[in-house]
Amino acid sequence: MTSMTIRNLDEKLKSRLRIRAAQHGKSMEDEARDILRAALAQESNPSKNLAEIIAERFKGLGGVDLPVVPREGVRKPIDFSE
Repeated sequence: MTSMTIRNLDEKLKSRLRIRAAQHGKSMEDEARDILRAALAQESNPSKNLAEIIAERFKGLGGVDLPVVPREGVRKPIDFSE
């Protein structure tokens, strides 16, 4: 098993964890472990990719019609041999 140290924990948060652990009859460490386990068990895998999420968010704003810019042909490479 791996151990972990949590630094700079707010005193109010630590107190709430201590109270919650006491209410459940556990140590603070056991309670923190259970909280982490429960939070990470609800892992969500988005079914959409980022582009779909962005498009959905801005869909209500309407689209933008951009002019079609004609493409140029392939340019002739510069000859540096001279």
